[in-house]
Amino acid sequence: MKDRSNIFKKSILGMIFAFLFIHMVFNEFNFVRLPPLKGDLYKPTVPVFNSATWFSGTYQKSQEDFSTIFFGLRSLYVRLNNQIDFSVFKKVNAKDVVVGKDNYLYESKYINSYHGKDFMGLDSVKHLVDQMKFVSDGFSKLGKQLIIVFAAGKASYYPEFIPPTNSKINDSTNYKFLSAATKQANLNVIDFNKWFIDNKYKSKYPLFPQYGIHWSIYGACIAADSIIKKIEDLRHIDMPNLIYKDIELKKPIYLDYDAADALNLMNRMRSFKMAYPKISTENRLNKKKPRVLVISDSFYWGMFNFGISHSFRNDHFWYYNKEVFSKSSLNTFWVKDLNFDEEINKHDVFIIMATEATLPQIGWGFLDNSESFFKGVKTPVEKKLDFMQRLKDLKIAIKGDKNWMLDIEKKAKTRGVSNDSMLTLDALWTLEQKKNN
Repeated sequence: MKDRSNIFKKSILGMIFAFLFIHMVFNEFNFVRLPPLKGDLYKPTVPVFNSATWFSGTYQKSQEDFSTIFFGLRSLYVRLNNQIDFSVFKKVNAKDVVVGKDNYLYESKYINSYHGKDFMGLDSVKHLVDQMKFVSDGFSKLGKQLIIVFAAGKASYYPEFIPPTNSKINDSTNYKFLSAATKQANLNVIDFNKWFIDNKYKSKYPLFPQYGIHWSIYGACIAADSIIKKIEDLRHIDMPNLIYKDIELKKPIYLDYDAADALNLMNRMRSFKMAYPKISTENRLNKKKPRVLVISDSFYWGMFNFGISHSFRNDHFWYYNKEVFSKSSLNTFWVKDLNFDEEINKHDVFIIMATEATLPQIGWGFLDNSESFFKGVKTPVEKKLDFMQRLKDLKIAIKGDKNWMLDIEKKAKTRGVSNDSMLTLDALWTLEQKKNN
């Protein structure tokens, strides 16, 4: 019995050492490439080792965080844990993802918007539409067009699969009142939310996936085609159209499976097949390409990635009015660093698109800046550029004043800073005094 007990203990100890050894070898050589985790994940920075970080303890803490996130088999264990939680308890370990009936996946904010929990109020709706009308009229006078696009929402499209709730549901929604008010104001509107719902059972292929947050790739193709036709109608031009060939039916991928990807499960979830057209753009010399600027949430990514920009000239996609993307440039810019007046002059058509969950923020500041543009008020970016130019001019003037520069050199020596730093501080102080007087 004693021998058996020793054998058992040694076996357990051997398995523990083997388990630790496997992890050590895997971390060192990474001989099996596991699929990476997907979604919005925390990624710690590589720990920096020096005397300061060591004695303060920050290196040890950083190394612990880094090792926890990047140890070799972590993705396997995370997926295994998530699969057990999902299969046994219907629990998801992904931020804001909600499991509906028949495992239909939603993002919580879309359900909240469908239930009217984020309703902005009638006064805010009126103010927003009045602003849209003012900006649209301003663009019209310049021979340009503003198009408001209501992207389709999954909660509106698949309300039958939304999980039951005990909370109060508000019949007043942002989409309901904004869609009605923009049409009444005679704005250029494309209401894909209504069109998708009306064609839910008429469409040959699914317009929304079971496990994706966004409209399907096929649905995005239809939306892109409609946007091109709308621009053609408003500007009386013939643009390069998108050509759809050889539609392939297969398991959902990319945006059609993005919510399921975020769950990071061991097994792929079963679903109906989705349609994937092979897309190209007409290439004829007599076609005209307008200069188009799109300000949108993530619903524009699908059509941007499959090439709607090939029908445009000088295309730009301002993602949430923050980052600037363009098919003609590999670099990413920030909207805050651009000259707004120049951007207005560079484009012919301005498209603002939002889905039901992002309607309260539609435009994300673009409408405010456009209103300031037409009222002759400088935007914050332009004010900053103007201030920087005045600062630069003043520094040049100070350098030409010998007495002023001698004073700056004395102050720099007293404060222990460089002459250039003291020059900047003096110029800033002077501009501030002029502003206050």
